[in-house]
Amino acid sequence: MRHKGLLFATFILLIVFSFMVLHSSPAAAKKVYRWKIQSAFPRGDLSMEQLKIFARAAKKRSDGQLIVSVFAEPEIVAGNVLPESVKKGTLQMCHIAAAPYSGTIPVGSVEMGLPYQWIIPEEKTLEGKADAIRKFVFESGFVDILRREYAKQNLYWLDMHVYGPVPFLLSRKPVVSCEDMKGLKIRDAGIWTRWHNALGARGTSMRGSETYMGLKLGTVDAANWDVSAVTGLKWHEVAPYWLRGAENDHAIGNISVNLDAWNALPDDLKQALSGAAKDYYDYNVKGYAEEIGVVEKMLKEGKIKASYLDEACKKRHQEEALKLWDEQAKKDPSSAEAIQLVKEWRGIK
Repeated sequence: MRHKGLLFATFILLIVFSFMVLHSSPAAAKKVYRWKIQSAFPRGDLSMEQLKIFARAAKKRSDGQLIVSVFAEPEIVAGNVLPESVKKGTLQMCHIAAAPYSGTIPVGSVEMGLPYQWIIPEEKTLEGKADAIRKFVFESGFVDILRREYAKQNLYWLDMHVYGPVPFLLSRKPVVSCEDMKGLKIRDAGIWTRWHNALGARGTSMRGSETYMGLKLGTVDAANWDVSAVTGLKWHEVAPYWLRGAENDHAIGNISVNLDAWNALPDDLKQALSGAAKDYYDYNVKGYAEEIGVVEKMLKEGKIKASYLDEACKKRHQEEALKLWDEQAKKDPSSAEAIQLVKEWRGIK
């Protein structure tokens, strides 16, 4: 009996010891962060769909500590209140192009790209142009301006990504001259609305998820987006003309994090999240380059039609764009600071 009792006691001690070892190990003690990120863009938008890459990279780089659930607009909140929702902690992260939110983050218009801002003629590929912009953002001091201004809204500007040529304008009818622009109802946002209005068009706001029907019914005549307007959202089915000649090589967007949530992260998880955002940037550049190739093939096949602005109208677009640069610089000190950096980089006086 004593022998059996000793064996039983030893067995119990082994179980207790194993339990203590298991639950005191570093792996068991690690906290898992379950976060939500919502895009400002609907399903079908390329940059939104590719957010799954960001989520996978965050999980892998953090050894499973960062679990990010991805949502499209308007699955949790409407796109127009997205940064405010992250500011308040309703969501931990947002995926946006900042120009539509310039009422609260004025420098967001410069970040996304003022008309004629992100044009890099010395680079011949979409990837080269994107990398040149990224180098400028992170090495010129531009990123410091962004992080300072976003912090005022309780947001941490994590990293940038690109959308390819913007404005990617699709129209129900061909537009060649500035005379054709007059009265054109364009689904637009932010400073792009002011730009097109200066050319005689009529900019109007409309959620991306509503734009297909707006074009179909003639509520709007044209719509501004990126290449996803064709490859994901299928707007070309009701607006087959691709208006060309006054686009930036890229527009840029960002992933931003609730500042309190960011500050509460351990340093290794901050590095993991930053690395995941860079992985997303790299994947997104490749994705947009491939999608532009798809659209160029569709052009050759006649599934969409290119409508090129004449030289006089392109010149007018550029003149009105540079006026907006000066107007934006006068409205907001942070924008003035950012615009000056861009001018120095591009050699504009």
